[in-house]
Amino acid sequence: MRLEAITWERLGDLLAERLLDLKPGDGSPWPRIAFDGAPAAQPGHLAESVAEALRIRGRSALVIGTEGFLRPASLRFEYGHQDVEAYYNGWFDTAALWREVFGPLEPAGDGRVLPDLWDPATDRATRSPYVQLPPGALLLLHGPLLLRHWFPFDLAVHVRLSPGALRRRTPESEHWTLPAYERYESEVAPGDTADVLVRADDPRRPAWNG
Repeated sequence: MRLEAITWERLGDLLAERLLDLKPGDGSPWPRIAFDGAPAAQPGHLAESVAEALRIRGRSALVIGTEGFLRPASLRFEYGHQDVEAYYNGWFDTAALWREVFGPLEPAGDGRVLPDLWDPATDRATRSPYVQLPPGALLLLHGPLLLRHWFPFDLAVHVRLSPGALRRRTPESEHWTLPAYERYESEVAPGDTADVLVRADDPRRPAWNG
């Protein structure tokens, strides 16, 4: 796949321009966009950049991170603090994401979305208020391992790091999660599955497939 060098600012602008005309395939009035990538790839930064680019173009967007939908520590660490299988399959509350985020944005939904549910620092519910999305507002959901859950995304962006870059940019205390990303590459091939691929091995010089 041919990739072109680009700046992060320009990338945010071009993605925003593309999203302005995006129509959900199921008839929903709320386009749903994935920004998929390991924490070291910082997909949330790109999601925030796109949200800002949309804002200055007159379109509202809600950025949500899946770290706000982690399951309680008692469930995440049931099999130990470094269990790769639990990280891959059990850390994120996908049922809550379906119920509180995607369900309200279905064609017959009311657009009333919960931006987060659980604070991993306090291991308590966040009690955040619901956010009412007007028709035409976009959901920009970012987080790791997103493209394996059959979420109804209308466009998916994958921010990729090579295995070497992922290891270098992941804190040593989190290296135990790396086999989960190897499995994700093998089973899902997110670089091929996503509509837009961004390579971020050099954080100063990203490249994308246009």
